[in-house]
Amino acid sequence: MFGVACLLSLFAVNLAAEEAPVWQEGKHYEVLPYPVRTRDESKVEVVELFWYGCPHCYSFNPLIHSWAEKQDAGVDFWLSPAVFGKDWKVHAQAFYALEALGVREKMHQPFFDALVRDRKRLTNEDQLAAFFASQGVTEEDFRKAYNSFSVKSKVDQADARGKSYRATGVPAMIVNGKYRISASSAGSNEAMLEVIDYLVAKERKQQ
Repeated sequence: MFGVACLLSLFAVNLAAEEAPVWQEGKHYEVLPYPVRTRDESKVEVVELFWYGCPHCYSFNPLIHSWAEKQDAGVDFWLSPAVFGKDWKVHAQAFYALEALGVREKMHQPFFDALVRDRKRLTNEDQLAAFFASQGVTEEDFRKAYNSFSVKSKVDQADARGKSYRATGVPAMIVNGKYRISASSAGSNEAMLEVIDYLVAKERKQQ
């Protein structure tokens, strides 16, 4: 009887170990103290908080966009520029100006390349206007969008959103307004994607 009890106990322990999630709260990802409202409650939202001047974001960029291309219509993936400093705010404003002009996707990689790979100094309106003019966006159009009320409002919203996410660095991934993931917590950029998949599946079960 003692042997059978030990075997049953061992089986239960092994079963529990198999059922335990590989990715653990507080270790591989954080639960936000207050959920942040998502833009489409019918989908599982995945937001990347990033900065164009961040080398880590630059390395992560092709990975997360490749991941996004494989997702179905039930996942709402989008970008939110972080506003943690003066240059960050300038680049966030450029992000939304390009979005307003309908060229953000086209300019996304060139802007990243210029700042991180080529180490260009693009920290004010004049420098940005000249750079995007070299990429086919007229200075007049860029300046008009860059200084528009709607673009500045979106920058303020992005700033508030980043604070709600309680992120202290980038890249940071926010899943469904509830969970925050970083490369340091997950272990690597590739592991971040695995944690995202785990949390997306977790949220789908609750829909």
